[in-house]
Amino acid sequence: MSDSDNIPTYDDWKARATKEVKGPENFDALTWHTPEGIDVKPLYTSEDTEGLDPGVPGIAPFTRGPYASMYTGRPWTIRQYAGFSTAEESNAFYRRNLAAGQKGLSVAFDLATHRGYDSDHPRVVGDVGKAGVAIDTVRDMEILFDQIPLDSMSVSMTMNGAVIPVLAFYIVAAERQGVSQDKLAGTIQNDILKEFMVRNTYIYPPEPSMRIVSDIIAYTSANMPKFNSISISGYHMHEAGATAVQELAFTIADGKEYAKRAMEAGLDIDAFAPRLSFFWGIGMNFFMEIAKMRAARALWHDVMTDLGAQNDKSKMLRTHCQTSGVSLQEQDPYNNVIRTTIEAMAAVLGGTQSLHTNALDEAIALPTDFSARIARNTQLVIQEETGITNVADPLGGSYYIESLTAALVDEAKVVLAEVEAAGGMTEYVASGKPKAQIERAAAAKQASVDRGETVIVGVNKYRRDKEDEIDTLDIDNHAVRQSQIARIERVRSERDEDACQAALDALPQGAKGGANVLELAVEAARHDATLGEISAALEDVFGRYDTMPSPVKGVYSAAYSDDTRYAQVVEGVKAVERRLGRAPKLMVAKMGQDGHDRGANVIASAFADMGFEVLSGPLFQTPAETREMALANDVDAIGASSLAAGHKTLIPELIGLLKEAGRSDIKVIAGGVIPQKDYDFLRDAGVQGIYGPGSNVVECAADVLRLLGHNMPPAGEDLDEAAE
Repeated sequence: MSDSDNIPTYDDWKARATKEVKGPENFDALTWHTPEGIDVKPLYTSEDTEGLDPGVPGIAPFTRGPYASMYTGRPWTIRQYAGFSTAEESNAFYRRNLAAGQKGLSVAFDLATHRGYDSDHPRVVGDVGKAGVAIDTVRDMEILFDQIPLDSMSVSMTMNGAVIPVLAFYIVAAERQGVSQDKLAGTIQNDILKEFMVRNTYIYPPEPSMRIVSDIIAYTSANMPKFNSISISGYHMHEAGATAVQELAFTIADGKEYAKRAMEAGLDIDAFAPRLSFFWGIGMNFFMEIAKMRAARALWHDVMTDLGAQNDKSKMLRTHCQTSGVSLQEQDPYNNVIRTTIEAMAAVLGGTQSLHTNALDEAIALPTDFSARIARNTQLVIQEETGITNVADPLGGSYYIESLTAALVDEAKVVLAEVEAAGGMTEYVASGKPKAQIERAAAAKQASVDRGETVIVGVNKYRRDKEDEIDTLDIDNHAVRQSQIARIERVRSERDEDACQAALDALPQGAKGGANVLELAVEAARHDATLGEISAALEDVFGRYDTMPSPVKGVYSAAYSDDTRYAQVVEGVKAVERRLGRAPKLMVAKMGQDGHDRGANVIASAFADMGFEVLSGPLFQTPAETREMALANDVDAIGASSLAAGHKTLIPELIGLLKEAGRSDIKVIAGGVIPQKDYDFLRDAGVQGIYGPGSNVVECAADVLRLLGHNMPPAGEDLDEAAE
């Protein structure tokens, strides 16, 4: 008898474990049913990996990493996704970080820039400089990269809607620095399909947006051989609430669609595919995130092989990662350092090529120098102190990791087949199905947190009696906007106006005639056309795209079917309905140019399930448009969702407009990323309820009922006790 015959089997372990947990019914409860629909067993053995061969790093299908040496030869690039206020402020921040060990730049633009508006546009009064850096002209871009050599610095730019003017400005700013296009290295996100699913910072409709993607791939392939023409992003799906399977499948499907469009435009797949890159969000499900990255590489290899790629580099998925923003919490915020460290480890063990680590205060505000340093040093410590970089793919061959990777591949292939049957990702996105699936997953996750089934330390378990105050960064939006307007006026006064207008006039003509719009935009940028002018010239041909939110239904009611507190709130809504003669009406408003609508959609879904009549306002409203919609529909309350720090400008303006209309009786409440230090400011402005990250949605509804005059009992009391 060989030694192998004496190795204990899974069944041997199960018999021992069943006895330890005192019975088979308890043992069955050890199986974890993940949101992805994967049943995770409490133990994995060699039996689970029979027939699975992940190969080795650097060799197809690249499951274990795109490069053979991985971090043993070169560690991942440390990036910090940052940008705020003016180009001068952001430049100073970048230079401090580079001096402290950061290796590449990752630029965050403000929402006005994302949406193709100059800072002087009336729709962006509350958005300029708040959630990123304001870029209106090539001059702004020159200042942004002042004393940063663009011939040797890798630059990643998160831009999709206004990708044409932003990339044109970058190219021309480099020219004015003396750097030719062929020397430029980095990535432009240029991933518009996911904008229509989750992030919503689009400008043009889907078809012309896909034309722009193809034009950029063609231009960069011909002129910028070191530059990645697209970063296909699952990150924003992750942040919107997608499961790992959804993020995987939809992102790979997006990549496939972009590749097919470029091929239809006449490009050879092996000429552009090696410059495609990916971008994943990394959350707190440690092993799932590692397996997700491995599964992505295997899936992309197969997709590109099926499309006819011959070059191995075309089949090699290279990726940037960012730790999750949605996992960060306002409550007990120093726990966020721990969360970011765990997520960073998952990204590294999954084989990322570059990484951004979020700062501890980003659930509340833009990061300070203090918090950014901790976030950056998290990566430095992992690189320099842990020994992780000494072995290529150290988790390769793990029974659990390999089994989970295979399960994710199988589940993602089911979704990919559904996308293909729908005619591809453009058609599938247009159907609204992926957006609805992600919103349903987000609502289910929030319900699980609210019920305490998913534990968030310091939020729904181990909650502190009193939270520590932390210093946060505050941007003077008014001052930034005024400085930007002054620079725009100066640039316009000094440029050759006839030459600029001629270049701008060529854009719509070229867009109609099939010319490369990036090439035309570069010429307009050379003549100092503004971002808003270039965007508007294309809008004249392509139009501007708008959608109306349509939140999912039934998730909260199903999750809370046996919950006493939920039943109390539902009964409270019915009581208010009897008093008013109709259901209480809540308008969920998204003012400003922030398109992140996860929170707004979760609230709309939950409140509708609890019996409120919910009116979801369109994205990108001004306060005046919100007021008019609220008055026209005779709502009882407006819930203003804030994520991009516009709350101190937009919400007080809304309250003032309601007063002018004689409707101060309409309650205004606020939710989202709002620092505690701003609560008094908002209350003084007339906000009657403030619900930050981590707020229990059912208790939010109970509080709104109190605002509407219903005697709603506190949690833990029944209605009879409250009446007494």
